[in-house]
Amino acid sequence: MLIAQISDIHVGSGRFRPDLLRIAIEEINAAEPDLVVVAGDITDDGYGDQYPEAQVALSRLDCPNRVLVPGNHDARNVGDVRFEDTFGPRDSRHRMRLDGLDVAIVAVDSSKPDLDEGQIGREHYPWIAEGFSGAADLRVFVCHHHLVAIPGTGRDRNQLMDAGDVLALLRDCHNDIVLSGHRHVPYLWPIAGMYLVHSGTVSTTRTRGFPDSAYNLVRVADEQIEVELRVPGGVRHSLGRYPRNWPEALTARAADPFTRFSRGGPLAR
Repeated sequence: MLIAQISDIHVGSGRFRPDLLRIAIEEINAAEPDLVVVAGDITDDGYGDQYPEAQVALSRLDCPNRVLVPGNHDARNVGDVRFEDTFGPRDSRHRMRLDGLDVAIVAVDSSKPDLDEGQIGREHYPWIAEGFSGAADLRVFVCHHHLVAIPGTGRDRNQLMDAGDVLALLRDCHNDIVLSGHRHVPYLWPIAGMYLVHSGTVSTTRTRGFPDSAYNLVRVADEQIEVELRVPGGVRHSLGRYPRNWPEALTARAADPFTRFSRGGPLAR
């Protein structure tokens, strides 16, 4: 199974490069992914003239299976409303059969209007747990903000405010992969039996510790997960190959996460 992960497009920014986005989409189409995830900051300011341009650009993706969440830039200037008018709900749950795998996907808007920092919010926890309940070969969580600080991005000030609770929830839900963006630096953290995969900015020159625009291809095989970084029209290299299933000692999880997170918050048991 192949997932294409892009984020931080920033349509409308002075550093937006539509040629890079076009090249990336052409490369993604050629790779024929089973799923495309767009992990936020599709626009730069959430303005009404930026969303139509973004919609036209993303409509060039051939893959019919797409999951999108807004980022903090999309939530500016009442952009959260425009996001829903353009792309649909800001929070979504999906069950898909992709390349022989039963995949559960939960995508949550982690942005708050006119704030750079993010939060999932305890009101979402039972909804997330319910989305991951039942049998699944692969569980994927999507949000814009990062759960763990990303090296090479400067002072870490605007990650998820409830990152600890969300990490515990996802661990207990048997989540496998977290796909995020936000900091414009591609990175991968293996934590608590999960792989936290961050994509860089796909189509701007607003880069930090990593010098180029980039996106990711995530390959899920029987025994391993590989994340490949791609610079549009440029270099490709692996962010790592990891075992599909971690040792049980590293992945001890609650038997019923939905019950745990439906009785008064993340510490209720």
